[in-house]
Amino acid sequence: MRTKLLILSLLVCTLAGYAQQTKNIVLISIDGYRWQEIFRGADSTLLFDKKYRKQDSAALFKKYWAASAHDRRQKLMPFFWNTIAGQGRLYGNRDLGNNVNVKNKYWFSYPGRSETLCGYYDEKINSNSYPNNPNENVLEFFDKQKGFKGKVVTFASWDAVYRIVNRERNGMLVNIPGETIKGANLSEAQILSNELQKFIPDYFGDGIRFDAHTYALTKSYVIANHPRVVHIDFADPDNFGHSGEYDSFLDAAHYLDAMIKSLWETMQKDSFYKDKTTFMIYPDHGRGTGKHWTGHGTSAPGSNETFLALIGPDTPAGGEMKNKVQIYQDQFAQTAARMMGFTFTANHPVGEGVNFE
Repeated sequence: MRTKLLILSLLVCTLAGYAQQTKNIVLISIDGYRWQEIFRGADSTLLFDKKYRKQDSAALFKKYWAASAHDRRQKLMPFFWNTIAGQGRLYGNRDLGNNVNVKNKYWFSYPGRSETLCGYYDEKINSNSYPNNPNENVLEFFDKQKGFKGKVVTFASWDAVYRIVNRERNGMLVNIPGETIKGANLSEAQILSNELQKFIPDYFGDGIRFDAHTYALTKSYVIANHPRVVHIDFADPDNFGHSGEYDSFLDAAHYLDAMIKSLWETMQKDSFYKDKTTFMIYPDHGRGTGKHWTGHGTSAPGSNETFLALIGPDTPAGGEMKNKVQIYQDQFAQTAARMMGFTFTANHPVGEGVNFE
């Protein structure tokens, strides 16, 4: 009898181990960030070119340069390589044949974000000024599920995200540059984050804010309100890339790595999120190489090449994925849904999720 009970107990534990554990998910988009920096670290052809930097070269090289790609990427993105690589998965090192791409043929912002969130490449979406997205996205799908209404939020550094997510259709919280978080019982951190928006210069023009501000608004909201689904849309790397400032492009990536680490560690200390939360990190597109690194789109070859990072209780630890595979960003929405125990359906076809086998 004791033997049978022991076998039954082991079986229950085994099945529980394979049960879906993710109860919350954080989707993080890093606009225009290249897979090359993720997996190789700082690019010598850009770092050593004076026209692409404004900072003191000695200090810059000390921060980001090393002889090996392994050491360079560790310097640039320590959280990615110390934590995600140890506990999660990193897809997209094309040097190993592990390929991630956008499926759309445009290779820029609105089409890339739409493909990722909707799990669908819509050929009609071919402009950053495209109006409200007619395609349903995985965020509003989550918002319709039991226990999720009002618990799905977006914080973005670029104002076009409200059209991509189509908040006019779904009424979700989509906080964009120039907008404050409202409420009768805001925390001190939220009040300060709202106030700071008045004092930060429009370095890149209207409709764009620095990622540090988007991060502050996000983190303070997460601590105060415990949303179930958090979508963060960062933009500094793309903006500094377009400006031709490779030193600031690297800084932006390095600081985002630190911000993501801080948010991860904060949520892991909170019983609401601890060991029940998955992070998915990806860009909306890549960018060109050599003299084309400042741009993206079809005029910048290679800017359809992207990456995917995952960490959470349902992500099998694999570190840097070395198998030859082809993943597309229209698979990300279904992957997020399955992590949360759902099958994403919409008013359009949806790409299959990423296979973790």
